[in-house]
Amino acid sequence: MAMLPLQAVVLSALLQNAWSISSRFPSNFKFGAASSAYQIEGGWNADGKGLNAWDRFVQQYPSPIKNNDTGNVATDAYRLWREDVKAAAQMKLQFYRFSLSWARILPSGFTNEINKAGVKYYSDLIDGLLAEGIEPVVTIYHWELPVKILDLGGWTNPLIVNWFGDYARVVYSLYADRVKTWLTINEPVVMCDLFYNLGAFGLKEPVLGPFLCNKYVLLAHAKAYRIFDEEFRPKYTARISFANSALWVEPATPNDTALAELGRKHQLGRFSHPIFSKEGGWPPAIEKVMLEASLAEGYKESRLPAFTEDEIEFMKGTADFYGMNHYTTYLIRPSKPEDEPGIWPITGSSELQATFIHPPGSTYGASTLNPVYPVGIRKMMAWLKQQYGDIDILITENGLSTSGYELADYDRVNFIREYLEQVLLSMEVDNVSVIGYTVWSLTDNFEWLDGYTTKFGLYEIDFDHPNRTRTPRVSANYYACVIAGRSLDVQDSCYYKN
Repeated sequence: MAMLPLQAVVLSALLQNAWSISSRFPSNFKFGAASSAYQIEGGWNADGKGLNAWDRFVQQYPSPIKNNDTGNVATDAYRLWREDVKAAAQMKLQFYRFSLSWARILPSGFTNEINKAGVKYYSDLIDGLLAEGIEPVVTIYHWELPVKILDLGGWTNPLIVNWFGDYARVVYSLYADRVKTWLTINEPVVMCDLFYNLGAFGLKEPVLGPFLCNKYVLLAHAKAYRIFDEEFRPKYTARISFANSALWVEPATPNDTALAELGRKHQLGRFSHPIFSKEGGWPPAIEKVMLEASLAEGYKESRLPAFTEDEIEFMKGTADFYGMNHYTTYLIRPSKPEDEPGIWPITGSSELQATFIHPPGSTYGASTLNPVYPVGIRKMMAWLKQQYGDIDILITENGLSTSGYELADYDRVNFIREYLEQVLLSMEVDNVSVIGYTVWSLTDNFEWLDGYTTKFGLYEIDFDHPNRTRTPRVSANYYACVIAGRSLDVQDSCYYKN
């Protein structure tokens, strides 16, 4: 990388140390941890639950998942949810983010049948959290599409906008009296771009699929928001958004600055601009790039489907805060002839003719997909403020992967500390309104294609034990100390274990 000017180096050093002026978090800042239904619940066919896409996907043989692992039992949270509430309470979490399984509530995906056992499961979980003074933050959809809807085209079928709205209406009617923070959909860029590029669920279609999904997932979110606004907000108070996967994209060289901005708008802007910008619709720069790329490929119109004026107005403003999952940073540069074809959003983009590389000197957890680059979270939030104004940002996921059984996870402790330092800098120096931070994850879980080989949990799960024993790691003790003091000024004696 090019050398920075001296004044930039000095400024950077000052900002890196600026957090020491105040290591305390404001009283309205909340600390939480997260999970998702398929990754923890198990009970895949229990008590009337219908099949979802992952239930069917993991049965393939040979399995695309490491060790042929499945989520059929996972952490058995369907049976052991009280243990998760207990773990959250031990750390004094202020909120616990979890997701609902669409097919556990609506077995077919449609409202013709409501599964009472599934309804009760989530109701009991919500009540259990509230009894401990923990706020439930509920994700309505975290990649668990009922198979019937998947077979009808899933997120590329425009009818899913209404189907998702129907599901959201049922969920609100059941839980809106107790849930005050909702996330409609988790990481649409992953379920649209990555899934269709990699071929998850046998749906490999990287040309049109990602962009059709992109359009209809945004409309579905807006539909769910409008339903709450019109039918439930007169009676219940709540804030609603969705959780974007926010990858910070930096230029590999100063000559790549404009390309990096395109990369940000392609990765995050497509899933943010229609909701959070004043003008609505797709980011204009991405509309231009996609049209040029499509015409060059021989198409008569852009592969990025247009919005009608009514759709643009329908989506604008349908979020009460910005939900942001953030794990890593990539550098971007123009692709070279010898580069492998890019798989967006992991290695590059054919539309942008760009390639991702990892920051020099990166460190990693168990996964090489996520270079550890703490300053990226601060830069990401500053960019969001610059793009969309003074919006509240809730960090809905941030975490480090490890492998094997290890309770003394000091790498995770350092990761949390370093990222929270950047969050404080963001608030105190950049004046970004950050309202909370969520560790991914409360416990180890089924980590998608990695199965159980990758661990993110503050609590270790013994997957060989029939009761899936939960044991706090050092990181759980550290996080509890941060929460108790509302400060990063934590004494080693508070959490350190020999």
